[in-house]
Amino acid sequence: MMSFRPPALEIAGLTKRFGGIPAVDRLDLTIPQGEFHALLGPNGAGKTTTLRMVAGLLNPDSGRIHVMGHDMMSEPGQAKANLAFLPDDPLLYGKLRALEYLEFVAGLWGITPDIAMRRAEELLRLLDLWKHSGELVEGYSRGMQQKLALAGALIHDPVVLILDEPLTGLDAAAARLVKDLLLEMVARGGTVILTTHILEIAERLAQRISIVHRGRVIAQGGLDELRADVSAQGKPDSTLEEVFLQLTAGGET
Repeated sequence: MMSFRPPALEIAGLTKRFGGIPAVDRLDLTIPQGEFHALLGPNGAGKTTTLRMVAGLLNPDSGRIHVMGHDMMSEPGQAKANLAFLPDDPLLYGKLRALEYLEFVAGLWGITPDIAMRRAEELLRLLDLWKHSGELVEGYSRGMQQKLALAGALIHDPVVLILDEPLTGLDAAAARLVKDLLLEMVARGGTVILTTHILEIAERLAQRISIVHRGRVIAQGGLDELRADVSAQGKPDSTLEEVFLQLTAGGET
């Protein structure tokens, strides 16, 4: 008999209003374990607000969120232990060195010092930061800080990784490193959920895509499935950008 595997992320009826205006409007979304999923939408569609609620940084007005089967409201500790959230403008401590920063983050997760040091060195080497590990973070470039923030998100080995614009500020070589690291995580059974304005990234990396518009998921699936949604209006070989613009009526990316 097969054992039940809860979805990596399950959202139902999620709603958040600001000033009476819904930023997220009864949004439903289910992402299975082991998937690379892209969450796309025009500016103001509700993507970041949704992710902040999933990460437990913002309370919803209504609806429910489950991470690996744990309810974010009634079991926040268990839910958060399974995930990491990397915002588009992560907070780093400039007066710390890279190793000190990662040891600090690991300590927040209750990771023992020996495991923290081993994991920190592994991540810094993977992200080509080891040679800068003794430098103050305030001297890092934007791209180096972005990679260090990713290392901090991965230090406790989460099974669900949520990233908001993870390639901002990265040059081509650094972006390739990060993409390879994310693909490796999915290959090991982890789940990656990202938002990006660079639609080519979603087209190349994501196994499934959810398009959010006006606070709701309006389309979901692989690129071929999304093409089918607009086949009456567009071409059967439409790019993701063409599909996206048709589905969102030309909204900004």
